[in-house]
Amino acid sequence: MMENKKTLVIGASPSPMRYAYKAVKRLVSYGHDVVAIGKLDAEIDGVKINREMIDIPDLHTVTMYLNPEKQEPYLDYIIELKPRRVIFNPGSFNPKLEKMAKLAGILVVEDCTLVMLDTDDY
Repeated sequence: MMENKKTLVIGASPSPMRYAYKAVKRLVSYGHDVVAIGKLDAEIDGVKINREMIDIPDLHTVTMYLNPEKQEPYLDYIIELKPRRVIFNPGSFNPKLEKMAKLAGILVVEDCTLVMLDTDDY
């Protein structure tokens, strides 16, 4: 049985064409608790997309789907959540957040959440 890794998807979108949408669906299908933050009020497979930064206890992973410029408002928030790791999906790598996370003892991974799930590397 795979460990349930509560995951925050930042940059979630209700558009089925977006990788963040696919990630929410895939994470849910793999049995992970998913919290989503995005700019539109919507729902993906029963997961509400929050527009505000909410408190998330026992967070395992933050998976990032925003480009570095759009991440700025979330940097301190991510560190304060104390996740075990941050995954930078393609196009989202941010050296500033990487440095902040490493200083806070958070594992930093540059990879694709969808590929990680499909290859049992999640």
